[in-house]
Order: sequence, then structure tokens, then C-alpha cells
Amino acid sequence: MRAPTPPARPTPHPLTTTLAAALLLAGLHFTLAPAARADDGPSVPPGTGSTSPPPRVDSAAPGLKLRDGATLAPAKVLDIISIVETEGGEERREDTNENVKFALQAEVLFGKDSAKLSPAATSRIAAIADEIKQQGSTKVRVFGFTDNLGSSAHGDVLSKQRAEAVHGVLDEELASAGITYEIRGYGEDYPIADNATEEGRKKNRRVEVSFPRND
Repeated sequence: MRAPTPPARPTPHPLTTTLAAALLLAGLHFTLAPAARADDGPSVPPGTGSTSPPPRVDSAAPGLKLRDGATLAPAKVLDIISIVETEGGEERREDTNENVKFALQAEVLFGKDSAKLSPAATSRIAAIADEIKQQGSTKVRVFGFTDNLGSSAHGDVLSKQRAEAVHGVLDEELASAGITYEIRGYGEDYPIADNATEEGRKKNRRVEVSFPRND
């Protein structure tokens, strides 16, 4: 004997289906957490940001008009950055109101996976030494960086060795200037470009030399 056929399920009205989908989407809109951004966190090594004190702003100044109940946000110093990059990005110069920073791509200075300076590297580093002399700086940072290929531990070691090699040339050029150096290797930390492309990785493989203006 055949089992009785179950009653047909009612077909939902198109308007009902649309409303249900809209409510579901609305629920997702308000309950999903925002995706984490890849560029969260500092973009430069600790201690290299602006150290100028923020300006003092008088909230009661007659020329300053605020709505009733409004308050001023804390004052900040925003560095104006001028960036000049050679064609192909082999050398990058950043000027702020406080510092000068040169970034040289590793391919300009070293062979692949090497910390031995190329014959052309010395003249480029010597030109940076001349700029340090002109600024009269007595504190110089030399930081090495790599891309994110290979192990993190290898990148840390290689970036430090490359920074030390650049420091060696600077020290010879500025031997009588009484300069204090800070030398670090940051490996793949603090990229300045996207490591997902070879063009970006090439920019991230670099040595940076930075120093204060008119120290």
C-alpha cells in the first residue's frame, strides 16, 4: 500500500523572500566585525617618528569659533614629507622638517643574498656622507630591511650585515665628524611596498640612512 503523499509546501511569496533576504543582510551588516587591515601598526621603526612638541592652541581665542559644547582635539605635529625617487626606485630620498632619509635598494649595493658591497656602492654611500656633513648631523641611523621571502631569521641576519657594511663606508668617510651611529637589521619588518609583487619586494630590500637636519 502506498504511503499518502505529503501535502505540498506553500511556495513563499516573492515579497516575503525579498524581505527575509533583506533582514538577513541587514543582520550581517551590523554583526560582522570589520576586516583587519594589513597596514595597521607603525610604518616606521620605533623612535624614528617626529619628536617635535605639539603646538599650544588656546580654545578661548577670540578668532576660534566652536559650536556650543564642542572641544578641540589634542594638537599634533604633522611632518610634511617631500619624497624624490630615481627612475626605477633605486634610490629614494625623504625630507621632513626634522630628518633626511635615504633608502638604497639592496640590488644597487649588494649581490643577491649577499652583504658584500658592489664596486658602485661606495660612491653612492659617499654621496650620502657628503649630505650628512652639509647638515652637520652627529647622529646617524643605518637600518637594513629585506622582503618576506625566505625565513624571518635569515632576513634579520642579512639585513643587519648589510646595514653594518654601509656603516663601514660611512664611518670611513666621516671619521673626523664625531658621529654616533645606530645600526639595526629589521628583516622583513616595516615594508614600504607590497610584498605580493616582485616590484614591491625589490623596494623593500633596502638599506636606509637617516639623520636629523642641522643637528
